[in-house]
Amino acid sequence: MAPGSDTDLLAGTLDMLVLRTLTLGALHGYAVAQHLDSTSKGALRVQPGSLYPALERLLGKGLVTARWGTSPTGRQARYYTITASGRRMLAQKTAAYERVTRGIARVLRNA
Repeated sequence: MAPGSDTDLLAGTLDMLVLRTLTLGALHGYAVAQHLDSTSKGALRVQPGSLYPALERLLGKGLVTARWGTSPTGRQARYYTITASGRRMLAQKTAAYERVTRGIARVLRNA
């Protein structure tokens, strides 16, 4: 997510968004970034300097696994897959995010 943009507020949600994207199946990092960009209609353009550290963090926590494979373009790529622990974490993060966004919406409506 580009610095100084409207998405700065969402920086803490990157792990959740990556985990959610990986529920689609095993994806390499560039495919994760493309999915976030296209699904959000360009609102979430995740830079490699943010995405790959997030993937490594998730890997280190056991929330995703990784294996090397060949991308559709014939290049070697690391494919990430969400684990059962990752699915549980995704459910927790999603519930917390929804609680916070409902609270923010109430404040904005009643300020």
